[in-house]
Amino acid sequence: MALKWALRDRDVVAIIGDGGYQMTIQELGTIFQTKVPIKIVVLNNDFLGMVRQWQQLFFDKRYASTEIQNPDFVAIAKGYAIEAKKVSKREDLADAVKEMMDSKAAYFLEVKVEKEANVFPMIPSGASVSDIRLE
Repeated sequence: MALKWALRDRDVVAIIGDGGYQMTIQELGTIFQTKVPIKIVVLNNDFLGMVRQWQQLFFDKRYASTEIQNPDFVAIAKGYAIEAKKVSKREDLADAVKEMMDSKAAYFLEVKVEKEANVFPMIPSGASVSDIRLE
């Protein structure tokens, strides 16, 4: 949010996973009070994604304590008077992103993604930057 205050004339989009978002959801109160027109995109796979990815790639998919139950993110955003939408189908994504970017106010977009969609690049635990994984 500080970036939006520094770049008042530019669009700022925060992209975050559902687990990380739950850890910072209180920022909606700041957006509500300040009316800062930031855009928020939550990629929701119902997992603590980075931990799940490590368990998948390095621990033979022995998932432990990573699947989460999320609240109704759209309802919560609307509770803070923030425009909000949820997208579950890829074919609806482009229109939803356009609607978000055309909005002059704060906007929340939840995008449902595959449970085992991974994020790259990543560096394995204990490895150096030269050991970066691209897939």
